Amino acid sequence: MSEVFKGSFTQQEPIPEDGIAAAVEVMRHGRLHRYNLADGEPGETALLEQEFAALTGADYALAVASGGYAMATALRAVGVQPGDAVLSNAFTLAPVPGAIASVGARPVFVGVTGDLTIDLDDLEAKADQARVLLLSHMRGHICDMDRLMAICDAAGVTVIEDCAHTMGATWRGVPSGRHGLVGCYSCQTYKHVNSGEGGLLVSDDAGVMARAVLLSGSYMLYERHLAAPPPDAFEQVKYDTPNISGRMDNLRAAILRPQLARLSEQCAAWTARYRVVEDGLRGTPGLTVIERPEEEGFVGSSIQVLLRDWPDAAMEEVIGRCAARGVELKWFGAPEPRGFTSRYAHWHYAPSAAMPETDRVLRGLLDMRLPLTFSLGDCAQIARIIRAEVGAVHQAGVGG
Repeated sequence: MSEVFKGSFTQQEPIPEDGIAAAVEVMRHGRLHRYNLADGEPGETALLEQEFAALTGADYALAVASGGYAMATALRAVGVQPGDAVLSNAFTLAPVPGAIASVGARPVFVGVTGDLTIDLDDLEAKADQARVLLLSHMRGHICDMDRLMAICDAAGVTVIEDCAHTMGATWRGVPSGRHGLVGCYSCQTYKHVNSGEGGLLVSDDAGVMARAVLLSGSYMLYERHLAAPPPDAFEQVKYDTPNISGRMDNLRAAILRPQLARLSEQCAAWTARYRVVEDGLRGTPGLTVIERPEEEGFVGSSIQVLLRDWPDAAMEEVIGRCAARGVELKWFGAPEPRGFTSRYAHWHYAPSAAMPETDRVLRGLLDMRLPLTFSLGDCAQIARIIRAEVGAVHQAGVGG
């Protein structure tokens, strides 16, 4: 009888006990709002920002309500105006073009390569069309950041990094989010630290971060931050920067701080699971494993494979056969958006020209989460199931 996987692809690890204790303490004293502090109390949110700045090596950090809010705030803080064009990946999730649209700007999509990174040749060709790039390290795949920054610096393009899937990752030893002017991170349940919702920004630019703090809803209480620019940076912008409230609260920050202290260990655990699945799938007929470059210190919290040039019916058959055996695969080539999964052609508020090579990649792309609730044995079983079902469809002559 064929084995069936019994685990859940959406069940995350419990919040650590010290995070629970810290959250309970906040609830006991009731000072959830980040600026509601007792005398001499720094507050959980300010401490989280200070610790995240130290972790990433950034001068400044800001905690906000979500990763999407972080990106929209970064766009506003660097001066993006309604009607402006903003370069971004065609392969990403909806909050990225959504952040651009939320400030009234217009996405200009850049293609994806077979390695699932932004197409740097296409970026170079389009770099004169906008003055900002919102770069999505989609599903944890980091491009050649040295070449990307060279292209953008030469064209005068400001880079904002969406690191929702790369908190804890690096390129040539530099933390993700530290190549561009601003790095944005998510603390949503399926990301590398979990507060249900939440986001973080980092930057070394005092003016940009002063605007971000004011945008987040600091009123004139910015001196209560521990990882913000000095007061004189706010003097220049406080009368002209609107309050678009999106602060993080002390309860979520209390939950996050112990997780942040364990981030390196958690990232290693994800990547160990990734390697087990990768090894189990390598050599499967018709299936392409994405090779990771040596320069990339990636975090394997999800895995992607390609069934290159397989017809839609064969893709659906593989997904259905794996689902019947308990393995949930997401498909970026589906004609209609499903769950969290959509692609650039689905975002009618952000019209774009067709990109045949990008469409070819996305049509064959399968995506799977790897929560830390999976054991290494679970990962080996999942790989066996995918290998068997892809092989069955391929052997029947239905696949590519």
